Amino acid sequence: MLDPSKIKQGDEVFVIYRNPHVPTVANIKAAEIVAHPKDPGALALFLNETFHVIENDDALFASEDAAKQAYDNVYSQDEPEQYFS
Repeated sequence: MLDPSKIKQGDEVFVIYRNPHVPTVANIKAAEIVAHPKDPGALALFLNETFHVIENDDALFASEDAAKQAYDNVYSQDEPEQYFS
């Protein structure tokens, strides 16, 4: 897992994104670290065409495989691959 304080603009990260409309569905999504549009000097996560504030407890991963391993460790689904795109 990446330390949010050590990421920089332009980094590609991977996150486990839960669908807010279907809580049983989660996907591994690539996101980009970008300049925050309303807070000069701050960074944001650009995911699904939306800016997200980066929190210290956000789980950001350097690779899709690392995110999948974390998902498997936390959720231990019988068939976890069904949730990934």
